[in-house]
Amino acid sequence: MEKSYSESYKAAGVDITAGYRAVELMKRHIARTMTAESSEIGGFGGLFAPDLSQYRHPVLVSGTDGVGTKIRIAQLLDRHDTIGIDCVAMCVNDVICCGAKPLFFLDYIACGKNVPEKIAAIVGGVAEGCVRAGSALIGGETAEHPGMMAEEDYDLAGFSVGIVDRDKVIDKRAVREGDVLVALPSTGLHSNGFSLVRKVFDIEHCDLAAPVDELEGASLGETLLTPTAIYVKPMLALFAEVSVKGVSHITGGGFYENLPRAIPAGLGAEIAKSDVTVLPVFRLLQRRGKISEHDMFNTFNMGVGMTVTVEKKDADRAVRILRKQGVEAYVLGKIVASEDGVILR
Repeated sequence: MEKSYSESYKAAGVDITAGYRAVELMKRHIARTMTAESSEIGGFGGLFAPDLSQYRHPVLVSGTDGVGTKIRIAQLLDRHDTIGIDCVAMCVNDVICCGAKPLFFLDYIACGKNVPEKIAAIVGGVAEGCVRAGSALIGGETAEHPGMMAEEDYDLAGFSVGIVDRDKVIDKRAVREGDVLVALPSTGLHSNGFSLVRKVFDIEHCDLAAPVDELEGASLGETLLTPTAIYVKPMLALFAEVSVKGVSHITGGGFYENLPRAIPAGLGAEIAKSDVTVLPVFRLLQRRGKISEHDMFNTFNMGVGMTVTVEKKDADRAVRILRKQGVEAYVLGKIVASEDGVILR
C-alpha cells in the first residue's frame, strides 16, 4: 500500500491512508470472530463455506438494521466501543426469531472523517457482538463523506445471514389459544426510541456523566449506552430442547407492534402490566417526558427484549433452560382469542 496515496483526494477530504490504518487496527478484533467456515478478511467479497451436512432442506435467513440515533449518545460521551454490539444485536436478534443460527455478519460505516482509532473501536464493538452471537465478521466497508457529514459524525449499519432447516423454521401458525408467552429481559432501551429519549432528557445540554438516584446511582449516559442484549445462544439452546411456536424481538413499536407479528389472526397476547419487570430507566423516562402508559408500551421494550411462545406444559421448562443460559426469563402472559393483538390489563 506504500504507493497508494493521493494528495488530491486528501485535499478533497478523503485520506485513503487513514483507511488503511483503520483496517490494520481492526484486524485483531475481526480475528476473534473467525470460524472454520469463513475466509480471511481483505478481499473484494467475504467468503463463507457453511457445513450443510446437518441440514435436509437448508434455508438462508437474512436481517439488516442500524443503530439509529443512539449513536449520538456515543458521540457525546466519545465512547465508541459498544455501539457495534447494538448493530449486531439488532440484526441477529431478528434472524433468531425465524429459528435460524446466524452464520456471518458484514458492517457499513459512513463517517465525516476517518479517524483510525475511532473506526477500529467501532469495529471492535461489532466483533464483540459477533462473538456473542457465534457469528463470523467476514467483511465490511468504511466510507468517508466529507461535505455531507460533519467530521465527528458517523453512521453504522450491518446485516446478518443465518441458516435453518426448512422444517424447523418458527411458524406462528402453530400458535394456539392457551399457549404461554415467556419474556427474555432486556438490558435497557436497547436501540429503539432514541429520538424521543434525546428530546425528553435534552441530551445535548444535560450532564450525561452525573449519577442519577432513580437509576440506582448509574449515570444517564452509562444507562443509555448500555448495549442491546444478544439472545442468539440462549435461544439456540432453547430450540434444541423445546418446541417454540413464536418469537418476537421487541424493538421499535414496542409491545403493540412486535408481539402481533408472531401471533396468528384471531388470537392475541394477554399480559398483566404488573407482571412486566419494568426497568428503572423506563419509569424515569415516562415521568420526565410525561409520556402516557400506552405510548411507553408502543415505543419501548419496557424491560422485555424478546418473547417466546410455547405450549403451557413447556413454559416452566423453557424458563429453566433460559435461566441456565444466564437469562432471567419469566412467564409474561398467555395467548387468548382476540382481534386486538395485544391486551394489556
